[in-house]
Amino acid sequence: MLCPFKPECPSRPAVPKIEQRCIRPSEEHLAFPGSRFADAVFSIGRERGFLPRVDPERSLPASFSKLQELLDVLPVHTNVAWGLKGLLAIPDAVAKAVNDLPNYILQVETLQKDEHGKLLALLFRGYTFVASAYLLEPAYQTQVSGKFDGKYGKGRSSLPSQVAQPLVCVADKLGQKPWLDYHYAYSLCNYVKRDPTLPSPEVWHWSNLDMACKFAGTSNEIGFIMLHVTINAYGAELIGSIEDSLLASRLQDEGKMLLGLEANMNAMIKINTVRTEMWKASRSINYNDFRVFIMGITGNESIFGDGVVYEGVEKWEGNSMQFRGQTGAQDDIIPMQDIFSGVMSYYPDNKLTEYLLELREYRPVVVQRFFDGLFKEIEASKLHAFIANSASCNAYLLCILQEIYLFRNGHWQFVQRYIMANTRHATATGGTPITSWLLNQIQCVLTYMDEVLRRIRDASLPAGVKERVQEIQLRHQERWAILTKQKDILAYEQYDPDDVYEANKGNFDGNFDDKAGRKAAKLQRIK
Repeated sequence: MLCPFKPECPSRPAVPKIEQRCIRPSEEHLAFPGSRFADAVFSIGRERGFLPRVDPERSLPASFSKLQELLDVLPVHTNVAWGLKGLLAIPDAVAKAVNDLPNYILQVETLQKDEHGKLLALLFRGYTFVASAYLLEPAYQTQVSGKFDGKYGKGRSSLPSQVAQPLVCVADKLGQKPWLDYHYAYSLCNYVKRDPTLPSPEVWHWSNLDMACKFAGTSNEIGFIMLHVTINAYGAELIGSIEDSLLASRLQDEGKMLLGLEANMNAMIKINTVRTEMWKASRSINYNDFRVFIMGITGNESIFGDGVVYEGVEKWEGNSMQFRGQTGAQDDIIPMQDIFSGVMSYYPDNKLTEYLLELREYRPVVVQRFFDGLFKEIEASKLHAFIANSASCNAYLLCILQEIYLFRNGHWQFVQRYIMANTRHATATGGTPITSWLLNQIQCVLTYMDEVLRRIRDASLPAGVKERVQEIQLRHQERWAILTKQKDILAYEQYDPDDVYEANKGNFDGNFDDKAGRKAAKLQRIK
């Protein structure tokens, strides 16, 4: 297999390499030693990044066999090659299967996070898949019935006790919301290596990863979510670069700081290079095959009304509950980069930023503690002040900010093609408005880049670096213009998603989707 992980990318200016190599600091000097942010499932650091500390199991143990049997036959397609269909392909079949599922609450109640953390993670994954499949299956059936008008149908409003009780119990033990999430359920704890003997990084490539639990069961679903795991294979490298930069700031060592910033930039370039493969990993016109199953309750009143009743859960006394859905915005890479680079200081004080911060509550507790620790380490080391006073450091910071912009703008282009072009459902899976959410964050990054460009406007920089800064500055104005134009288009209630996408001209993210597919999606949307 050819390795697609290449740090070079012709669309972005390069910064000359620093010749000296970084020496890894000893464990006692690390800001995030292996034991500081760790639990039974995750160990946040420069070894595994945000991936689970060991590869997740494909199946539950025999003591939960009936739950596993349901998961095995759950997807719309259980075997695409053989044309085999599962429960979600048949109206109400999943409801009948759930009715026959035993209630494992007594077994679940005996489990402890420290001792049984990996099993709790598997149970959380299994129960959230069953819950979302059960509750959203009617909405999916409306979508595929021929009545689909660009919106989704109604979901079920209550979750049976044999799913609700053990799910809430497991969620409480993990400190999670009882709904399908990004870390434990749909993405980071849901991969299976097809060939675990491959070397790194090939072993982490999305084409070598399968999903343990699925909804659609198609290559488009698998490629879509497993590419997120591929991206996180570089999380360890990013965390290592941040640790090195924090140490350099404490030592007031500009040379070491430049090494840390360079390593951070290179890791982000690799991440962005892989991210653009989304267009190949999952065709945008097939996103609706599985999107409805990852919807949350919050923000999706058209599907769930006032919420969902978790039957038999005494603490909620039969009240309808609301939780946000699984979303890539729950990933940790860019939030960590926002904290490290200082982008977070440029978040506007508005409802969209509130949504962004609220999503942190949907991350594993250990990740939340890591973010808090990172904040404190940056403040204690005076990292941002150190970088601000060095022209060379600012040049690298500018390159890092460009990568954050490219990630967010690339994600925004995904939204344009995968969601806006295929559906009139204007709410993201996490319950946020799709037409303003990412624009809010893109504007933050561009505003910060304005500030960094001002810092180094008259600075004495090596010729190569100065030329690259000038190239970024030229693209920077173009990027502002694109953002402004897209906002103007979206200001109209009846906008054409194709117009929003075409506004990216000169700044496309590498869309390999064919024009015929785009035309078909548009015809589906306007039916």
